[in-house]
Amino acid sequence: MMIPQDYPRVIIEAVEPQVDGGRFPIKRVVGERVVVSADIYKEGHDKLAAVLKVRKVGEKRWHESPMTQGDNDRWHGEFTVAAIGRWEYTIEAYAERYLSWVDEITKKNVPGANLNSELLEGLVILKTSAALAPGAERARINGIITAIESALAAGEQQGAIDLGIGSVMRRSMASCPDRSEGYELAPPLAILVNRPITRFAAWYEFFPRSQGTMPYRHGTLQDSIRRLREVKAMGFDVVYLPPIHPIGHSFRKGKNNSLVAVPGDVGSPWAIGNEHGGHMALEPQLGTWDDWDQFVATCRDLRIEIALDYVMNCSPEHPYVAEHPDWFFHRPDGSIKYAENPPKKYQDVYPLNFGTSDRAGLWQEMLKIFLFWVDKGVTTFRVDNPHTKPVPFWEWVIGEVHRRHPEVIFLAEAFTRPKMMRLLAKVGFAQSYTYFTWRNEKEELTEYVSELTSGEMKEYFTGNFFANTPDILPPILQYGGRPAFIVRAVLAATLSSVYGIYSGYELCENAALPGKEEYLDSEKYEIRVRNWKAAGNITHIITRINQIRHDSPALQTYNHVRFLAVDNPQMIAYAKMTDDLSDIIVCVVNLDPFHKQYANLHIPLATFGIAEDEQYQADDLLSDERYRWSGSSVYIELSPTTKMAHIIKIRRW
Repeated sequence: MMIPQDYPRVIIEAVEPQVDGGRFPIKRVVGERVVVSADIYKEGHDKLAAVLKVRKVGEKRWHESPMTQGDNDRWHGEFTVAAIGRWEYTIEAYAERYLSWVDEITKKNVPGANLNSELLEGLVILKTSAALAPGAERARINGIITAIESALAAGEQQGAIDLGIGSVMRRSMASCPDRSEGYELAPPLAILVNRPITRFAAWYEFFPRSQGTMPYRHGTLQDSIRRLREVKAMGFDVVYLPPIHPIGHSFRKGKNNSLVAVPGDVGSPWAIGNEHGGHMALEPQLGTWDDWDQFVATCRDLRIEIALDYVMNCSPEHPYVAEHPDWFFHRPDGSIKYAENPPKKYQDVYPLNFGTSDRAGLWQEMLKIFLFWVDKGVTTFRVDNPHTKPVPFWEWVIGEVHRRHPEVIFLAEAFTRPKMMRLLAKVGFAQSYTYFTWRNEKEELTEYVSELTSGEMKEYFTGNFFANTPDILPPILQYGGRPAFIVRAVLAATLSSVYGIYSGYELCENAALPGKEEYLDSEKYEIRVRNWKAAGNITHIITRINQIRHDSPALQTYNHVRFLAVDNPQMIAYAKMTDDLSDIIVCVVNLDPFHKQYANLHIPLATFGIAEDEQYQADDLLSDERYRWSGSSVYIELSPTTKMAHIIKIRRW
């Protein structure tokens, strides 16, 4: 082994946060802090200094802030990201020669000690730093150097020492450290900074074709515009639209996914394309581009963002089939294969073949679709089944979209293996669907939410907790009735800062196909006109939940979930709080939609900054009831006939 000619004198390791050793960026939103820590040390007894350096990608100048040393050589620093886009950060650490000299000469400065040699060594250090100093500081340091030399010449050792280690010299030297023997972590670590709505938003999904008022009449974008005001009144931030493109004719699906469609059946919106166009066209029955522009303008006026389903399926009539047959899978007889997910068959759609020899053409066209809809006012894409497409494609296409439009948000609809879900988040998806839909018990909710919000996943993965979807009607909603709908809404909206519901949830719709987690008379295959004022609806509860979220900074945070002790397995309790404890929210939920449950809740008073003998106020934001509590143990009772949950704001008395 050859002797190294150069090597770092300072060790920087175990840097946090980072994802896969820096292969992928961590994620933050505008205005969010990034807290960085690292092990920093070197051989010997030199004093060390470290700075945290950050800049937006493309900038030349680093912005520096000092790091502080904690226990066991662990150093800490932080910065705030101020704009969307890609950022990078690194750490530079170096031996602080001046402070090391101050430490050495201070320890040796005992009566009778001859420190002439040490003072001469100090002068070398001071002169080196003076050459690095800005004008005013350079003059000040050189003046002190001259005074030290005069003191030495006069035999005034203590005077020379006092000048060298005095407060004036320390301040001046802090402005010009000698970093010649330092080490900078390379390559820098990356940060992808998104808009705040990425981490805090309430989503509402509806089918525009169902927003009319007459059964069997195809709804329009004008009908949807009227519906938007009701969505906004409920407190939602994002309206999510399934595909709004022309629908194919061949093998069109009938009601309840029937293989035989009858005249008047509208088909599945996911079977995209016919003679009117494909992914960059509107379904004519929805309206015109002028109608779309009005829809976008209304959303903008209401401060609602539009999320559009991005689906890489093509009906047999899609223009791509004739123009680019090589983009599809073919059977040995030359016919194009339809989509399958055994035992399910989707005869009405053809999947795209990402192994095509025309990969460049296919990838560029998929990018073109994204950019087309961004130009049409779409700011968020819910991507259908991204786990069935090559991950390198997603890393490329998201990067290309962000290069032009860094504000765009991507949601991965990937109910798949955990490793694939995590990888999709790492390569650029800002949000992901989650397994929350199937997590009902206390233990599994606690374990799953802790995994998402407390471990490494919190650095890159934001789970969007949908309580239901057009594809999924979970058993708890099928059998739990209205109380279950309330429970799942509270859990989704308070465990995650990003959650969503599919329309009909507020009406507690729960008719399912026998033995399946699917809706009977699914809106995926037919038009559904609803009575939004139907008896038993929970619209007012959802509205109140969303209002509480908007009024509570603690509920706008994703990572700050702390589960609390409650002595009943049918009840779950957890807290969210801001860093400064100015907002503390405690949620207690009865997970049993059929029976009254009661328990003793343990309040972590010390965590909340409350003394054991101090009274404090507990305001139930759901019911507007107010309690005065004292001590750490509180009795809680929740019932399907009265209330299923508390969302409590803790206030110091």
